[in-house]
Amino acid sequence: MSARLLMVQGTTSDAGKSALCIGLCRLFARHGVDVAPFKPQNMALNSAVGVDGGELGRAQAEQARACGLPPHSDMNPVLLKPNSDQGAQVIIRGHAIGEMQAVAYHDYKRIAREAVLDACATLRARHALLVVEGAGSPAEINLRAGDIANMGFAEAVDAPVLLIADIDRGGVFAHLVGTLALLTPSEQARVKGFVINRFRGDLSLLRPGLDWLERETGRPVFGVLPYLHGLGLAAEDAIATAAPAHQAAERLRVVVPVLPRISNHTDFDPLRAHPQVQFTYVGPGATPPAADLVILPGSKSVRADLAWLRDQGWEPYLQRHLRYGGKVLGICGGLQMLGTVLHDPDGLEGPAGSAAGLGLFDYATTLAPGKVLKNRHATLSLEAAPVIGYEIHAGRTRGPALDTPFARLEDGSSEGALSADGQLAATYLHGLFDTPQATTALLRWAGLVEPEGYDHHAYLDGQIERMADACATHLDLERLATAFDLPSTFVPPSSHPRGHSD
Repeated sequence: MSARLLMVQGTTSDAGKSALCIGLCRLFARHGVDVAPFKPQNMALNSAVGVDGGELGRAQAEQARACGLPPHSDMNPVLLKPNSDQGAQVIIRGHAIGEMQAVAYHDYKRIAREAVLDACATLRARHALLVVEGAGSPAEINLRAGDIANMGFAEAVDAPVLLIADIDRGGVFAHLVGTLALLTPSEQARVKGFVINRFRGDLSLLRPGLDWLERETGRPVFGVLPYLHGLGLAAEDAIATAAPAHQAAERLRVVVPVLPRISNHTDFDPLRAHPQVQFTYVGPGATPPAADLVILPGSKSVRADLAWLRDQGWEPYLQRHLRYGGKVLGICGGLQMLGTVLHDPDGLEGPAGSAAGLGLFDYATTLAPGKVLKNRHATLSLEAAPVIGYEIHAGRTRGPALDTPFARLEDGSSEGALSADGQLAATYLHGLFDTPQATTALLRWAGLVEPEGYDHHAYLDGQIERMADACATHLDLERLATAFDLPSTFVPPSSHPRGHSD
């Protein structure tokens, strides 16, 4: 029997689709439902490595966690990783097939559609329910032809749709009614109702608008989710610049440049949430502040982003930072930048050619076709701390600096580099700060005398539970189950959400 489908689409990007999906996934899993996440097409530079060795969007990896499942590339069969304003690397069922400009990909979508439908069918055969996340908005008229992300997918698999809108940005009723109006009649029939997200204030003041919306559209509002301040779920792609407020007396200052093509910035979520870290993202045109630790992050276009760093004045800043005893860590693309030279003979990340690195480590990197995609267990050279992370990179790095490794992998091989004076470190390992022991060791290396224990996985599970609790409290689950034809066993007994009445 094929799994039932519940598809969440949004009136805009960042309407709350990913968060709602993660909350529903955990809520169903709590009550014994065999549920899995699915996103047909994702455009993001934050990615993870699935249990199958394929690449998928980071948000779907977190949704899998909410379901109690290991992530698998079939959960996100099409992943687009932008490397310019008009082009992206195209990843199909976990593996890169090449770079495409936007127009070429638009033509390719009919082929990508088959990968989407095959992956969906595979998951439906294994699970009882798929919580499906759309991308952007279904009302983007210019992208409707050949759509595989929103209503085109829903039509192909006969999926009912829940439409979510963000009231915090304003115009929520226009967003919902306008989106509905721009759909075809058959697509409109798929929209079973609405969820309003990020509401602040007295719900009774919103009630007249909800009643009007239900009368005007003939569709129910399943609930109004509150604004969950400080919700610590990973951003799908956008960088959250506001860090949580911390009260610790001893604080380590960590600075990360926001590269134009920064990738896997979710690496830094544990640092942003750590009570003893003052974390700062530095964007274009901003002056980098004094720091204890500077981290050069991953990049989808390393040579171009290194040129940007130089244009922004980061090279003399790093030299001054090191002279005064600061620490520097390079992760993935950041590792490559710290070496002597970067070669891209096949033009994998832009025009073919080479560029001088920052020269802080004696090694060189050559980009080659075929990504390294590995889940890794490693042991840091610092305090022999364990790391559970992953590699996603096309670069092959060679040089004598690697003879003093940053870590040892599970097979005993060396990984990364650590400078003789202990000021510089470089690694290909993403997820470096997800393990409590590794975080403690790295913060102590960076200058924090007495790091507090911090478990990011426990923190993340707490945030997932928080989102699931909000869904349980503020959504009418019985009404939702009826609209999406879910058996009563799929929904826990619940009262109507606060402020809702039939």
